[in-house]
Amino acid sequence: MDNIGRYIDQTILKPDATKGDILHFLSGFVKYRFFAAVVNPCWVPLVSTQLSHEVKLCSVVGFPLGASSTKVKVCAAEDLIQQGCHEIDMVLNIGRLKEKDYKYVAKEIKSVSEVCQGRVLKVIIETCLLEKQEKVAAANIIKESGGQFVKTSTGFGREGARIEDVRLLRGTVGPDFGVKASGGIKTYTQAMHFLKAGANRLGTSSGVQIMEQAQKSSRV
Repeated sequence: MDNIGRYIDQTILKPDATKGDILHFLSGFVKYRFFAAVVNPCWVPLVSTQLSHEVKLCSVVGFPLGASSTKVKVCAAEDLIQQGCHEIDMVLNIGRLKEKDYKYVAKEIKSVSEVCQGRVLKVIIETCLLEKQEKVAAANIIKESGGQFVKTSTGFGREGARIEDVRLLRGTVGPDFGVKASGGIKTYTQAMHFLKAGANRLGTSSGVQIMEQAQKSSRV
């Protein structure tokens, strides 16, 4: 693959990240052409002044539990868009999904999608908490309610992305919808496996390591 970096959302979402950590994180974008920088909302104003126009700015809503009210999620998304975010990663209301309150889940996604005003909305379903039929239901609701991606994991759950989940989600949403694998992707080999399984975006905090390994692999 010519540039795996174009599939990577490089993230720094740890709660103890400092300004120094954020600036160090951003230095990786100078060398590697990552698709997007994903940061917690409090760092959006800083990061928006540091990124090149080629890199998308992304932040999170309802993160990492998904249990905020719809009103809070909508307000948070609206604020992030106003501050310059190009993409939003929102955690789906997992409890509502599990009790099959699909109307609530769909309405919430649609409400957040509307304030995104055409920006990309990626909806995190936290696959480690769901049964197979719940994953399928979530993916279909997201596709029908204005999201552009179904995303596997927050990275804060008990388990991250799994190949079988990516295959399931790709098979559910079809070839033209977004599937983002995230959580526990730390190596070039893992990244390639997820892309081959059907992901068209990867979320990781190990993007620099993955790119270094990719460069070594291309020289072999």
